[in-house]
Amino acid sequence: MKINWGTGLVIVLALFIAFIMFFVIKISTDKKYDYDLVTDEYYKKEMVYQKEIDAEENSNSLESTISGKKITEGWMLKFPKNIDYSKIEGTVFLYRPSNKQMDFHLPLKLINPNLLIPDERLVAGRWNIIVQWNYKGEDYLYKNEIVY
Repeated sequence: MKINWGTGLVIVLALFIAFIMFFVIKISTDKKYDYDLVTDEYYKKEMVYQKEIDAEENSNSLESTISGKKITEGWMLKFPKNIDYSKIEGTVFLYRPSNKQMDFHLPLKLINPNLLIPDERLVAGRWNIIVQWNYKGEDYLYKNEIVY
């Protein structure tokens, strides 16, 4: 049987379309390729973005900012020494980009200028830390990406 160039072109196009459809179906049905949005309420969060910008500017205007480092017990956040840490209130949110189920919040009530995030709550890999805190009526925001 002899195949002319038109029939060959149709066969090649059909195989190419089948190849592309195979990958589209595989990626859309396989749980390994399932990724969530960064936030569920994206538009609601966008409306308060200016408040976040102001809070970050407040944090940058301090003499020193929050710093963090890994220690054997977990991740240690150190707050600025020139403020009264007993008047700080807020939350610490740890966001795991690769797995939404690992995200968690911690309340921010300090008894010393350090906050320890326990080792058993953290898994090795990349984390985003967001500390939203209020001190003497002013809002402050600290964001950082860490590799634990």
